[in-house]
Amino acid sequence: MIRKLETSGLGVAGVIRALERPPGSVDPDISRRVAEIVAAVRDKGDAALLDFTQRFDRVALTAPELAVRPEEYAAAERAVGEATLRSLRYAADRIERFHRECAPRSWRMKDDNGSRLGQEVRPLDRVAVYVPGGRAAYPSTVLMTVVPAVVAGVREIVLVSPPSADRSLNAAVLAAARIAGVTEAYRVGGAQAIAALAYGTETIRRVDKIVGPGNIYVALAKARVFGDVGIDMVAGPSEVLVVADDTADAAFVAADLLAQAEHDPMARAVLLTPSSALRDAVAAELGRQLAGLTRREIAGAALASHGALVLTASLEEAVDLANGLAPEHLELQVADPEGLLTRVRHAGAVFLGRHTPEVVGDYVAGPNHVLPTGGTARFSSALSTEDFVTRLSVIEYSAEGLAEAGPHVGELSRVEGLDGHGAAAAIRIARAGDKR
Repeated sequence: MIRKLETSGLGVAGVIRALERPPGSVDPDISRRVAEIVAAVRDKGDAALLDFTQRFDRVALTAPELAVRPEEYAAAERAVGEATLRSLRYAADRIERFHRECAPRSWRMKDDNGSRLGQEVRPLDRVAVYVPGGRAAYPSTVLMTVVPAVVAGVREIVLVSPPSADRSLNAAVLAAARIAGVTEAYRVGGAQAIAALAYGTETIRRVDKIVGPGNIYVALAKARVFGDVGIDMVAGPSEVLVVADDTADAAFVAADLLAQAEHDPMARAVLLTPSSALRDAVAAELGRQLAGLTRREIAGAALASHGALVLTASLEEAVDLANGLAPEHLELQVADPEGLLTRVRHAGAVFLGRHTPEVVGDYVAGPNHVLPTGGTARFSSALSTEDFVTRLSVIEYSAEGLAEAGPHVGELSRVEGLDGHGAAAAIRIARAGDKR
């Protein structure tokens, strides 16, 4: 059901190679279809958008029916019930508090000559969030993408999501949209939705940035339109690595691996431990708990294809291995998680201790669950308020400051062969000297 590997035979590098996914080959036909969809929506607007919605989602809509009507939000709230609304509000409040704490701020500094330097933070004008449909509904993704945009001060927040056969959007998704602060929503998904957001149609105005996860068509479309519009990242299948010692509870570890595996047959769920007893106990627990899951076929396929139970020489080696894999989610189910955290260099989010399952990060902890996947945590980070702002550098020189800088500006402009650059500073310095 799940592979067992050991660093004693393979080494850290060998285990990393064994856990690598097949080379990132995308079916050329899919890439070609995405390119055709994006081009058609860019050139033909609503007509292409509606055609693709009928073709791929089997939903026939007119242009006026694309937009979600105000009364649909109220109906969605009634449909989900008060218990769901309470949980959505609880999660939204925690997400807001966290993202307010880490929001970028404008600032100023002054040097010895009275010149002022600083940064002004400005929210983007209009952003879009993509919320997947298909295997499951994701109201949590609505909160995680919309709330940070609201905190950042974005005025227009557009939600898109694929429609169901009855033309509706998921009620929990719409309820979350209303709680989070979405200003408009459209029943459209796939690559065609990304193209509409990037280039605009008669019904959907273009946005400045698109965030949120999606399938391979959505991911490729985001990559294709990047440059014409901003994107957060190109996300791959979800993944969790659990580093555990002999103090860990095998039932907890197995539950956390399965929670990730049930996302998708491509999801990765890996245990790294120096304890052979724990590894064997987790293997047994996986078999027992998997039998009770509704999505056991999906979870079983993920464990068989992309899961592993890895025996390491030590906890330190386990973390070295985790750093090499740079996972989306990293759990430290060890006696001293804080002490081990100092060795962690690459992970999207880190979960410390036996009482911190990764699922609290999915829903209610507060930090964002839109995270880098596929090893990209080596150079990128979670979605945050920083993704919804621009930073303007602000420079205000005093006459004294320019006089001090002048010789250096002149020398560097000479080296670069740009004498006009040097002259632009020199003329001001000379004029200031004349006035004295």
